[in-house]
Amino acid sequence: MPRPGHVDYAGLVKYRPQGGDMRNILERASARETTMRVAAGSVARRLLEECGVFIGSHVTEIGGIVANLSEIPSARELNERADVSEVRCLDEEAARAMICEIDAAREGRDTVGGVFEVVADGLPVGLGSHVHWDRKLDGRLAGALMSIHAMKGVEIGLGFEAARRRGSAVHDPFSHSNGNGLPVSRTRNNAGGLEGGVSNGEPLVCRVAMKPISTLMNALPSVNTTTGEATAAHVERSDYCAVPAAGVVGEAMVAIVLADALLEKFGGDSLEEIAGNVARHRAYTQNIAEKWNR
Repeated sequence: MPRPGHVDYAGLVKYRPQGGDMRNILERASARETTMRVAAGSVARRLLEECGVFIGSHVTEIGGIVANLSEIPSARELNERADVSEVRCLDEEAARAMICEIDAAREGRDTVGGVFEVVADGLPVGLGSHVHWDRKLDGRLAGALMSIHAMKGVEIGLGFEAARRRGSAVHDPFSHSNGNGLPVSRTRNNAGGLEGGVSNGEPLVCRVAMKPISTLMNALPSVNTTTGEATAAHVERSDYCAVPAAGVVGEAMVAIVLADALLEKFGGDSLEEIAGNVARHRAYTQNIAEKWNR
């Protein structure tokens, strides 16, 4: 009795489990798998922190309730601020409304999705590539984030909103350095820290849309694949909303991709060597800043 929105049916056809039992499909497709992604991501995060890169996340939307945020704290402070909220939302009023929406979904035996945002500060200029399509950092990040269960969309920076504006309202103007260690500063960060598939020194900002969880306690119509009879879909123990937890998985995937890109550029056989290479690159960038400012 495959669940609409889940991989039960497609997995049954693809892998043809013995006896037509979809249990193996269900178990292997479970988001429990992301536990190991978070474990691996924690190692990648520590490497990045040793090189001055910090990652955090927060929830911006649940069930159509959108947080009103005029300013986002640095990635270094973000998790501490977000974790105060039960739904990891920085807007207290929106957080209360989100909780009410989740409670209403639970009472209706339904589920809700939402959007979370991952931010990374301190990225050196030049991670990724504008030359090779498969090394573009935005493509790698999007692929990693979309690989998380139930994710249906990824935006970087302004994202889809950029398609609705003119170029003058989208691209980030240059200005003289404000002491940020870069040759120039930006008056805004609509690009979300990436231009041409390469990090530009501004904070990386990725937003990810999660669909409502596929298992509903009030099951949708389905078909018994053994008898062909119409029936309700299978019901498995599940949550009503997993967006706050998904943000943590998103951090892990961003950490893994960024650590890979950092090692790709700076190499080294020890932490000391890698961090030294990063430091020399930052010094080179600072020297450019000093020349330009003279």
